[in-house]
Amino acid sequence: MFTIQVKRNIKLPVEKSILIQAAQKVLEFAKIADKSDLVIVIGNDTLLHRLNLKYRQVDTPTDVLSFPSGEVDPDTSDIYLGDVVISLPRAQSQATSEGHPIAEELQLLVVHGTLHLLGYDHAQAKEKKLMQVAQDKILSQLGLKPSITL
Repeated sequence: MFTIQVKRNIKLPVEKSILIQAAQKVLEFAKIADKSDLVIVIGNDTLLHRLNLKYRQVDTPTDVLSFPSGEVDPDTSDIYLGDVVISLPRAQSQATSEGHPIAEELQLLVVHGTLHLLGYDHAQAKEKKLMQVAQDKILSQLGLKPSITL
């Protein structure tokens, strides 16, 4: 089950279903689609700035943050992967600068954030290559062009 929360005063410019589809593709790629849950939160730069400062000690807003959990629901045995938090204003800005629709940018950010929940990272060259390959493969399955380099 996927939950998408849109923070107050934010109007989501796309159907929630495309974000759910993007997360689902990542979980299918990882072969855990039927056994896991996550939450996608759409907020603003203020929210992302506050979270980035609190949890990463980075005093600036960002486009997407992931908060892995890995807890197991004792009733269903489903794994709660965690939360993906996206800044809508940042996504809109990036979509404009990259010349593609906001829907594509939001899907990219959901894919990227969900991969982080699964343990992918891009801090080191080897990890970066693995994450880029996974991200591009999933974007392709969604009918999107490969992303810019991580």
